[in-house]
Amino acid sequence: MSDWTSKSNEALRISLVRASEDRNSLAEQESYESFHPQFTYPIYGEDEKLYGYKDLDIDLRFTSGSLVQYLNVNFAEKLGSTSTVDDVEGTLSEFIPPDYLKDEEKFIALVENDATNFKPSGQLIHSYTRLVPSAPGEKGKSTAQNLDSESDDAVVFEVYHFMKTTWNTPGFKEYHRRMQLFILLYIEGGSYINEDEDAWEYEKRKRRGTSGVVTYHFVGYSSLYPFYFFPEKTQLTVEDPAEAFEDLRDRNDLKMLISNQRFMEEGFGGVAVTYGGGRVGGIGRAGKSGRGGKAVTGMPGKMGPPSDKTWLENWRRELKIAGRQFQRLVEMLILLRLDPSDMRVMRAYRIQVKERLYRFNFVCQLLYLVPSDLEDFAQEILAQMEKQERLDKLEETFQSVIEDYQRILAMVR
Repeated sequence: MSDWTSKSNEALRISLVRASEDRNSLAEQESYESFHPQFTYPIYGEDEKLYGYKDLDIDLRFTSGSLVQYLNVNFAEKLGSTSTVDDVEGTLSEFIPPDYLKDEEKFIALVENDATNFKPSGQLIHSYTRLVPSAPGEKGKSTAQNLDSESDDAVVFEVYHFMKTTWNTPGFKEYHRRMQLFILLYIEGGSYINEDEDAWEYEKRKRRGTSGVVTYHFVGYSSLYPFYFFPEKTQLTVEDPAEAFEDLRDRNDLKMLISNQRFMEEGFGGVAVTYGGGRVGGIGRAGKSGRGGKAVTGMPGKMGPPSDKTWLENWRRELKIAGRQFQRLVEMLILLRLDPSDMRVMRAYRIQVKERLYRFNFVCQLLYLVPSDLEDFAQEILAQMEKQERLDKLEETFQSVIEDYQRILAMVR
């Protein structure tokens, strides 16, 4: 049976196809064609296998701008018509718009037309510029420094925002439906989202040797939702974020706080310095961690420890950061300046962190995870834990948290 079984993740090839002139100008390391999905179980089942074919090849292509799809299923041999042979194209077609192309010549013509005629819809809300990846034979080309977005060596990434009111725009829903397949293919446990509020990102690149010609290529998209705690704000929702994404969030948040001069001066009693020109604090004996700055014994500012809770809450609301995340950031900033030889400060810091950990891990989660009529039962379970058991568990968690804080702080350059 294995001779007729194919792994669907390997059989499915995805391509974001560019016009021939644009494709030829790509650097050697740039590849946007014939890559494979991470997952296909939402489409072809949990085992991600297809039966009834030898040398199965599922060729799914998108025009790199408008994302019009072309689908072609090839195989060297197929079993006779039986109920056990999987309907490869029929199954996949249920997850993509019905107007996908099967004529390769029409698809190629559309790719060429898209190159010069496709333009993103929506409101441009952000852009950034990167240097074109070095072409073969151009090793050592300098990195982007004040790169002019109009330069032939620039790749401009633009982010467009679509509000709910634009869903009635002709062609808009159709575009979204072509794109959403990537959710199933690359997000573990992902499912199609409600047609709500989204932000989309494109690569804008100038054609070399062709004055005034700019081509747009789809890069990715994300859904934005009002943040329940700050309804006037929107947030990027990430399902089951990877550790690398959480690290990125923490680094950005820390840099934002460190660069806020008023926050740092109030927090550390006017002795804090700015981020970039000099590092705040240090970790290690006498505050010498090799990162610049100097640890302060006693730390007279609002940050403590112990921290001034009213001051922290006012800043948290002003900065619009969720409670637990803000507490973590504050704990990291304090750790950045702690002098381990000051036992009084170290004890105050340990108590502050453990108080949060206890409330979150041993009380809040337990009460949150059970129905309200079982809260008494949850309290009883908590009471049954021996005091020493709770203390040992708290210390274990505390040490793990501090180790992770030090790892994150080492990445804040």
